Amino acid sequence: MKNIKIFDTTLRDGEQSPGCSMNIYEKIEMAKQLERLGVDIIEAGFAIASKGDFKSVNAIAKSVSNPIVASLARALPKDIDCAWEAVKDAKRPRIHTFIATSPIHMKYKLKKTPKEVIEDAVNMVKYGKKYCEDIEFSAEDATRSNPLFLGEIFERVIKAGATVINIPDTVGYTTPDEYYNFLNKIKENTPSIHKVDISVHCHNDLGLAVANSIAAIRAGATQIECTVNGIGERAGNAALEEIVMAINTRKDILKYGIGINTKEIMKTSRILTNITGVEVQPNKAIVGENAFAHESGIHQHGVLEERSTYEIMTPESIGLNTNKMVLGKHSGRHAFIDRLKTLGYELNDNEVKESFEEFKKLADKKKNVYDGDIEAIVSKRVNHIPNVYELHKFVINSGNTITSTASVTLNFQDKNIGDISDGDGPIDAAFKAIEKIVNTEATLEDYNLHSVTEGKDAQGQAIVKLKKNGNIFTGRGISTDVVEASIKAYINAVNKLVYEERN
Repeated sequence: MKNIKIFDTTLRDGEQSPGCSMNIYEKIEMAKQLERLGVDIIEAGFAIASKGDFKSVNAIAKSVSNPIVASLARALPKDIDCAWEAVKDAKRPRIHTFIATSPIHMKYKLKKTPKEVIEDAVNMVKYGKKYCEDIEFSAEDATRSNPLFLGEIFERVIKAGATVINIPDTVGYTTPDEYYNFLNKIKENTPSIHKVDISVHCHNDLGLAVANSIAAIRAGATQIECTVNGIGERAGNAALEEIVMAINTRKDILKYGIGINTKEIMKTSRILTNITGVEVQPNKAIVGENAFAHESGIHQHGVLEERSTYEIMTPESIGLNTNKMVLGKHSGRHAFIDRLKTLGYELNDNEVKESFEEFKKLADKKKNVYDGDIEAIVSKRVNHIPNVYELHKFVINSGNTITSTASVTLNFQDKNIGDISDGDGPIDAAFKAIEKIVNTEATLEDYNLHSVTEGKDAQGQAIVKLKKNGNIFTGRGISTDVVEASIKAYINAVNKLVYEERN
């Protein structure tokens, strides 16, 4: 059985998706979860893109043990130098270098001849090889390139030392049958291709990324590049969870091995959602809220009689906990810790202590504490950004016959500072009051609020995205009071912004 390697680029290509930026601590947390998920390769970032990207790649290289850690690099010496410096501390480092090969890219972007592109590719693979044994070479915009030209460049870079050849559908242009035939034609014209892993990286512009990835596996690909929840540039990338579960569910026709622990899929999806604040649509395959929901009477009857009538996979297979037992104010520390383990969270003693204290406070406010509440509490432990500002108190005056006003007081350097503002509703007034205090000069890019669990006493989770100098800072806040949740989310985003500017 051929083994398929999963190359996860959530932290590189995925993070380039608008609104999906992450700070260094969030990236480390996500990388550790990807390791628990069992991905083979983590593309940690594009090291030369910024100082922040370099630090993140380097930190991830030091934080995980099992996956290969890769950094992207253009076919330029300075990029490859930077990529190596970032990943050299990894137990299994990889340099991933690329150059465009389509006529349109070579003519208008690179302004180089095909011969010059081949020379650059070969020279940079050789250059990277002096640092690192594992070199991946990508032909950007491969599916709009001449397969004969690709055969020539791939043969040359393999002889130069490349260990992986990536044939990406960079702009989501191809179709499954076309891709299958295209890959086979490249293989026919690359005599040494059997010596390396064949990788594909499919974008979802036409909604075909997963289908194209499956077609590529059938054509001989041994590495699939994808992202959690399918996030990424434009319409996103091939969704990791969909590829993995397609292979696991259809073993009758997809006879391939894969090293993913599928019971970590749902947790991985939720961690990414909590970090980025970008929800998946309810009908999203595998991880959507409705993926295992049955409303039709006919469907419900069938599932009650025999689950396989309408479920081709089980919720448990992706780690979706179907245990409906809830905790409350009388639940003890042992029950809380047991639930954390059931949900798959590994916290140190101090994190358990802090989380349990928050759980008890929450249990005093609402009758039942659900798994979603616990996950929301634990997700706050992910953020290690120092709290420069903390909420001290707020007072809101609002109604449909008066102008909403908010008085907000924050703690800053052991001093309480406050201000008052009016606004178009209580949330707007509160945000304006906070901005008067902190004076970040950031703009509110997005704000949303949703219920963490069911019930009239459910916690509200607010997501605030602030934009400054082209960067997005995502803040989260939860509370049974939605105004408080919103204020906490705004302050959380401000703290991330301040931390980024100071570092």
